[in-house]
Amino acid sequence: MRRLISCLLATSVALSAVPALAQGAKVSSALELAEAANSLKPGDWVWAPEIAPAGPVTVLVDLTAQLAFIYRNGINIGVSTVSTGKPGHETPTGVFQILQKDANHHSSTYNNAPMYFQERLTWDGVALHAGGLPGYPESHGCVHLPYTFAKELFQITSMGGTVVVTGRAGAPVRTLAGGVLAPVDELGGQVVHRPLTDSENWDWDRSVPDEGPLSIIISTSDQRIVVLRNGQEVGRARAQIDDHLGTHVATLHTGKDGKPHWVLIGVPGHEGEANHALDAMALHKLRLPSGFHQLLKERVVEGTTVLVTSASVGAHNSGPKMTLLAAND
Repeated sequence: MRRLISCLLATSVALSAVPALAQGAKVSSALELAEAANSLKPGDWVWAPEIAPAGPVTVLVDLTAQLAFIYRNGINIGVSTVSTGKPGHETPTGVFQILQKDANHHSSTYNNAPMYFQERLTWDGVALHAGGLPGYPESHGCVHLPYTFAKELFQITSMGGTVVVTGRAGAPVRTLAGGVLAPVDELGGQVVHRPLTDSENWDWDRSVPDEGPLSIIISTSDQRIVVLRNGQEVGRARAQIDDHLGTHVATLHTGKDGKPHWVLIGVPGHEGEANHALDAMALHKLRLPSGFHQLLKERVVEGTTVLVTSASVGAHNSGPKMTLLAAND
């Protein structure tokens, strides 16, 4: 709650002159976007949505560079300067899902403070939204974006969409409310998963509608695979997983050849993988129960996100749920 109030306080002051928050540029080619992105000043942004007019959207926030990169169908369509959490109020790193969207969000707990084009990442007050951009981390945990850029981004993202926050300025989220393994229901309450018993190999909740963003989480330490739909756990299985898979985030999209490809996002330690295709052999290293594999295969479509990590996905009942992917100082 203190994080939320502090974030709202900073937003109320920063948005007193919304029209002057940023200077932006719209370009029409990948080359123009790359050139413009190399010379962004605080408050600047560049936007080229026509490069990839349709497909799943992934947001990558780099705390070290104080930049946000927007990918659609695995292609970079926008870059913006940001301002993230200052020392003592660091923006948490990790892989998050968009829990709530509100273009005209105002606080119900503190003086009706505005958070325009809010896209909530955690229920304890971390979100993407329009805010002040001084050129360095100054927020109280949120990711501040230029006003117009925040509006453009808001129009193309969806509930359950993937946001990756990486860099050296943050700290892992360790609250029950924040990460991808702390899903919430439509009323904002926490959904508690049912772990596998010793006699089970897999479980699938067929009551969950097959609609909305699908995320697949692979834990090499737990030898588990977890499937989330709209942030809610729908399936879990024991698996045989090669421990040398490493840490990867990939999104399925259709390439120029008309075939689906897993496109990687640059995460800590693997920054050079960004926009490259995931090695198909890596997926063949997985060994899943046949029934679970069939259910999963039938539901994997364009926009599905795969997260591979050594972090725990709650194979045991003890210990806190936490952000799946973390970058430490």
